[in-house]
Amino acid sequence: MSAETPSFELLPRDLQPYRRGNTGIDWVHRFDSGRPGPHVLVNALTHGNEFCGMVAATHLLDEGVRPRVGTLTVSFANVAAYESFDTARPFDSRQLVHNLNRIWSEAWLDGAEDSPELRRARELRPVVAAADHILDLHSTAQDVEPFWVYPKFERNSAAALAIAQPATHLVMPQGLGSGTPLIQHGRHGQADHHGVALVAECGQHFRRASGERAIAVTLDFLAHFGLIEPRTPAARPQRRFELLLTWVVKTPEFRFARPLVGFETFAEGELIASDGEHEVRAPCPDCTVLMPTRQPIVGREGVYLARPMA
Repeated sequence: MSAETPSFELLPRDLQPYRRGNTGIDWVHRFDSGRPGPHVLVNALTHGNEFCGMVAATHLLDEGVRPRVGTLTVSFANVAAYESFDTARPFDSRQLVHNLNRIWSEAWLDGAEDSPELRRARELRPVVAAADHILDLHSTAQDVEPFWVYPKFERNSAAALAIAQPATHLVMPQGLGSGTPLIQHGRHGQADHHGVALVAECGQHFRRASGERAIAVTLDFLAHFGLIEPRTPAARPQRRFELLLTWVVKTPEFRFARPLVGFETFAEGELIASDGEHEVRAPCPDCTVLMPTRQPIVGREGVYLARPMA
């Protein structure tokens, strides 16, 4: 499957039956067990063309999954972008105006700008703030192995390692470097908070396997916090990478030195990309690239550079 002509094993379904939840906020469903326990948020469709989260969220609702302790909230985030999906332009429905996964700072949420994503983030603000633990389900443009993404807090690392899938981790010591993601909103971005907040990148956007993996990761996440019956994670060798740099595209001349899909490695100092007069070179030995852009757009992320963690 090429980036230019993806095959569609997974496509949108009608979400209108899920619009009216029980929280007063469209597309948000909450189930309280009536017993003490954590409040877990499973969030889908932060990006409109990342269908795996939709598969997992509808699975929870269709199968009547209910927490045996604590509270479960299931949300569909950017449904407006999702409903704009067109197979002729399958990557355009990632967002309508703003990237919904970069605007979770007070500056954006309390600012004067307006867009469908900002309006939706402001609606979802109390939903995110109320959760103890967050699983934000995503997928990737390229067909690469699934991986976790999370801030470098021990609570996040411990949970991701215990859940065991995905077996690859991208750890952010200084945040994403290009905005504030949902999993770092408010107290979830603070070192002294107890709550776990993880992104699971479940595979390529339009692969059936990404939806299947999103269901499995979601059930494992809920089981880890005791909301459903325990599941036995399969033992897998884990590998972790530390994010060193997020390169944001500066010019229309951005080009990679060679074709990339993700997880390629570069020697220290080796040229990864050029961006007008700027050069993007590997800042460390065995520098690993993640999520290289398939279509450079000025002001958006071009590539993430990471190093293997011991």
